[in-house]
Amino acid sequence: MAYLVFDLGGSHLTCGIVADGVLIAHESLSLPDSQLLAPVLPGLSETLLRLRETAGVPIDGVGLGFCGLVDEKRNRIVSTNGKFVDAPELDLNEWALKTLHLPIRIANDARLALRGEMSAGAGHGDRDVFMFTLGTGIGGVVALDGKLPSGAHGLAACLGGHVPVTLGGRRCTCGGQGCAESEASGWVLPAICKEQPDFLGSRLSDVALNFLNLFALADEGDAVAVRVRNHCLQVWGAMTVAAILAYDPAVVIFGGGVMKAADLILPSVREYVRHNIWAPLSEPRIVAAALGNHAALYGVEPLFQETR
Repeated sequence: MAYLVFDLGGSHLTCGIVADGVLIAHESLSLPDSQLLAPVLPGLSETLLRLRETAGVPIDGVGLGFCGLVDEKRNRIVSTNGKFVDAPELDLNEWALKTLHLPIRIANDARLALRGEMSAGAGHGDRDVFMFTLGTGIGGVVALDGKLPSGAHGLAACLGGHVPVTLGGRRCTCGGQGCAESEASGWVLPAICKEQPDFLGSRLSDVALNFLNLFALADEGDAVAVRVRNHCLQVWGAMTVAAILAYDPAVVIFGGGVMKAADLILPSVREYVRHNIWAPLSEPRIVAAALGNHAALYGVEPLFQETR
């Protein structure tokens, strides 16, 4: 079986072809400076059709990983978080049939990434898995006994990044307060840095405020960078403890662009967990994602194999 796949995140769009569990082609597209999905679709269609022509194998369907809330049973996007705000009104089923002549399956991008890691990555062979993705936002999803739960409204197991970690904390774009995402994600990092009382005396004031520069300057001993980095590490540790206590996974996987600093992040999270979970609990393995930014692409094939 072979599928056209695309992963639409807050700041990235990656397309590809997965055939029998192997990613045989992929390419990234630049996103327009727009809060709408409709302007993205023509260029996306062109890219997917071009990939299809070069595939060399019959294509059975198209899969979409979307950075918002998705009702997988009804196969539609139900809510966004400030990005692609028109998506719930778009008929992507009709778009896929009309432009690609293929059926489409849609899933939350973090849930799709977890499917990929369980199928071909760091969660392969495990049935109880939690996965965080650290990037522009924070995704957090779980599989229990090999299945991703849906809950009463189809929203279970996809909002781990919005677990509150700070009472009276920063207001999140989701409407909550003190969420892990609003305390330690890419979109909020510039505000956190600029709020530091000695920010203007830090080298952070001279660079783009992203995790790459934050970790680099922290390694060089910049006091503000060290303070903000340690804050983020503590938030990521706290949300991991919450996930472990709630779901008792065998493994916790960390993915996303921030994991370029995995050698720093994972030991810190493991240490935090070791000192903050209830003693009788068995500590799960805490590992980096094996499929990198392509995990969601690998998740399309198992998505199509599931019954709705």
